[in-house]
Amino acid sequence: MTTGNVRVDGGPIRPRRSLVSEAVNSPDPVRLSGRLSPAEHETSWQRLGREDFDVVVIGGGVTGAGAALDAATRGLRVALVEARDLAAGTSSRSSKLFHGGLRYLEQLEFSLVREALRERELMLTRLAPHLVKPVSFLYPLTKRLWERPYTAAGLLLYDTMGGARSVPGQKHLSRAGALRMVPALKRNALIGGVRYYDAQADDARHTMTVARTAARYGAVVRMSTQVTGFLQEADRVAGVKLRDAETGAETEVRAQAVVNATGVWTDELQRLSGSRGRFRVRASKGVHIVVPRDRIVAESGMILRTEKSVLFVIPWGSHWIVGTTDTDWNLDLAHPAATKHDIDYLLEHVNTVLATPLKHDDIEGVYAGLRPLLAGESDESSKLSREHAVAHVAPGLVAIAGGKYTTYRVMAADAIDAIGNDVSHRIAPSITDQVPLVGADGYHALVNQADQLATQHGLHPYRIRHLLDRYGSMIHEILALAQEDPELLKPVPNAQGYLMAEVAYAVSHEGALHLEDVLTRRTRISIEYPHRGVDCADPVARLMGRALGWNEERIRSEVDVYTARVEAERDSQSQPDDQAADAKRSAAPESRPEIIEPVS
Repeated sequence: MTTGNVRVDGGPIRPRRSLVSEAVNSPDPVRLSGRLSPAEHETSWQRLGREDFDVVVIGGGVTGAGAALDAATRGLRVALVEARDLAAGTSSRSSKLFHGGLRYLEQLEFSLVREALRERELMLTRLAPHLVKPVSFLYPLTKRLWERPYTAAGLLLYDTMGGARSVPGQKHLSRAGALRMVPALKRNALIGGVRYYDAQADDARHTMTVARTAARYGAVVRMSTQVTGFLQEADRVAGVKLRDAETGAETEVRAQAVVNATGVWTDELQRLSGSRGRFRVRASKGVHIVVPRDRIVAESGMILRTEKSVLFVIPWGSHWIVGTTDTDWNLDLAHPAATKHDIDYLLEHVNTVLATPLKHDDIEGVYAGLRPLLAGESDESSKLSREHAVAHVAPGLVAIAGGKYTTYRVMAADAIDAIGNDVSHRIAPSITDQVPLVGADGYHALVNQADQLATQHGLHPYRIRHLLDRYGSMIHEILALAQEDPELLKPVPNAQGYLMAEVAYAVSHEGALHLEDVLTRRTRISIEYPHRGVDCADPVARLMGRALGWNEERIRSEVDVYTARVEAERDSQSQPDDQAADAKRSAAPESRPEIIEPVS
């Protein structure tokens, strides 16, 4: 059901006007950095109601952000709207890997693996080297005779398809060598091992950066903007009805085409449009736990087989991420909840190989996300294909779903190719494989200059490297904020891994509107500290309030809403099943007061 690149015969493709060249040649620093400021948020609302667009993209996850970037860089007039926050759903709750999908080789998904490895290579080398980094994994061998040659053959295919271009190829280890690499393993848990490489990224930060890049090239990007209906002209979709999830204000935006990129909400949006969907989306819940780095003594991540799928132990700064589960979810799509059973499952499986078992008390954070899988014949979600599908649901309306995070750029290009017959002028081919994300340009040079930058700004070099690996060359914008207010160079209270400047920047440049946006997505404080952000909520809210004009009552409300969310999540994680956990999690208040359920 996927589509290829649009090919138009009869001469060169010339878009009506190029927002790409307009953005590149513009001296406006807001446009050049793709800044999503509070002022831009207000201006964007006016533009949505006033201007006509070639395409409106619904959904601020990585696929929607990617579609907005793809369309904007083809010269189209683009609006991207998201009911909550960028990456508020699946795109902030993944395993945080850019990977080819080694286990898909066993399912004979060769084209998917090849495609994913190509995308991984692009991210590592050209598009997002500041965000996407190599990460090694040890695959412990447990069977004699057949398992090593079987694994070697699979990894050779993986490497040959592109897995060993910018990272080392497979390396075979004896039991002693594997234990030196991962001393945390039980000696009897393996007879040897194989090390291979993939890549990882902070998914929420990456998604937000894709959206900022779309804004840089002219897209109107607006969060807290919920689609409540569709505009119709005769038999075609001609735009959408919008509601501001902060104020309750309503408007309409007209467009020649609409792309539904809402992931697990795809079916709901299709019903809202009054059109019959061409496919159904099934939500599969994946739960991860986060533990301190010192609880697992290892120089490498691990990939472990389970009876259903695989389990990853992934290095994450001063932490490990352990996941994931794979179970059906039919409850609240906005707030999937982890249960005690989910957490016990992860602990039980990882502890089968660890010499010092992990305990519940070791867990710093827990998060649950929903994979939008295309509904298939298999009852086991882990066996459903991760291929994506694009469907022309109705004239003027395209839906895209399925896929995996790593291949978001391909999915986005397919979605924009599919609107070719809806837009009144020719669409240029996709060029996003040549468009670095904001912060990528100059990143490598700045890494070499990290020590000088540290001296210049009175910071430890590791702080500069931390900033470079989150913002790339946009580090200068953060440091400029600190020049105006040196207090911003202090660490966030009770979350020492982050600077207060990052909080200020999240509001001034990254579109954060609520405390939750900063603590769960612009930073990952909510999963990296045992207090889950509660102990730093007040100072962070006060700093945000300075830029957003919050009074004392609003500051208190933001802290209370966030604290209630954390308490609800903790309560849900002690429940025995999905229904009980969902009841606990859903009891927490929404940070966006005017959002309507069900959301888009």
